[in-house]
Amino acid sequence: MKYLKLLSLSLFAIAISACNSNGQTGSSKQANQKDLKMDLTPPKGEKVAAFAEGCFWCSEHVFEAVVGVKDVISGYAGGTTLNPTYDLVNTETTGHAESVLVYYDPNVISYAELVKVFFASHDPTTPNQQGPDRGTSYRSILFYQTDAEKQIAMDEIKKISASNMFSNPLVTQLKKLDAFYKAEEYHQDYVNGGKGSMNPYVKSVSIPRYEKFKKTYKGKLKPGA
Repeated sequence: MKYLKLLSLSLFAIAISACNSNGQTGSSKQANQKDLKMDLTPPKGEKVAAFAEGCFWCSEHVFEAVVGVKDVISGYAGGTTLNPTYDLVNTETTGHAESVLVYYDPNVISYAELVKVFFASHDPTTPNQQGPDRGTSYRSILFYQTDAEKQIAMDEIKKISASNMFSNPLVTQLKKLDAFYKAEEYHQDYVNGGKGSMNPYVKSVSIPRYEKFKKTYKGKLKPGA
């Protein structure tokens, strides 16, 4: 997304105003942002996990399709700036990356399986880039909350690195999830909720990426996904 949205549609970009589905500017919406740091305590019977893999519009769409996932929130994580906004994250000065917070049923799907979803749904070999989106806010990050999750992530990284899954080395970062900030409401459920149905970026980048994921992922997807 970001600055490339200001380029021609042939470069899979759209104007920033197109991100604001109700016509408000990003700045006016963000003026209402207060403390959007999420409580990482999940509802009873659920767990949470966070991932950064490029544009959160598509990441949200991907994880929402997986059996066992209860909800997905788009937001920002991995940096140091408090209460980051979309415009601020786009300056690449906050350290945050566009990320998703995934609520899931551990009796149906494991953190290890979500890590597999993560690697099946983006290119973890392109530093600070996913498709046409460039900058540190689009870097690949595997977040963990416990030592057990960290070990699972490390094991998967080693397994993939030793395989022929990707022709280039992985650049995925492994980071402790210290905080997750919810993105502005107009970003939430952007693809599945229909907000981005007429968005050229979604049609040219997000949907093809999602379709590629469906062909690559070997796990279970929800009916109609």
